[in-house]
Amino acid sequence: MKHLSKAQLEQLRAALDAEQVDIEEQLAEHGKKVGGNWQGTPAGFETETDSDPEDVADRMEELTTNVPLVEELESRLKDVKDAIKKMDKKQYGICEKTGQEIPFDRLEANPAARTIIEAD
Repeated sequence: MKHLSKAQLEQLRAALDAEQVDIEEQLAEHGKKVGGNWQGTPAGFETETDSDPEDVADRMEELTTNVPLVEELESRLKDVKDAIKKMDKKQYGICEKTGQEIPFDRLEANPAARTIIEAD
């Protein structure tokens, strides 16, 4: 973290905090929390009892869209939370594969980056 200024760290922390809030809102919109994990659900799937086949088909189609979306959002949320933890422990901005400092430009583009580009 020594390669990042206080202002840069504050900027990156604000971006991570904002992204965490955004992801959590998206997860709540497209899924529900079961235990400690999120599961994709179609809107109104559990509250509607209408057995119209077209409505059921629409909800099932929405479910097939939401499940992978929720999985992707949950993975990104984990990355964001991990980056915040690293920042709190003063271990942020270090490549997990090489141990090199992750350049500010990369972190600015992806504040939850785990590696330098060359290590991807």
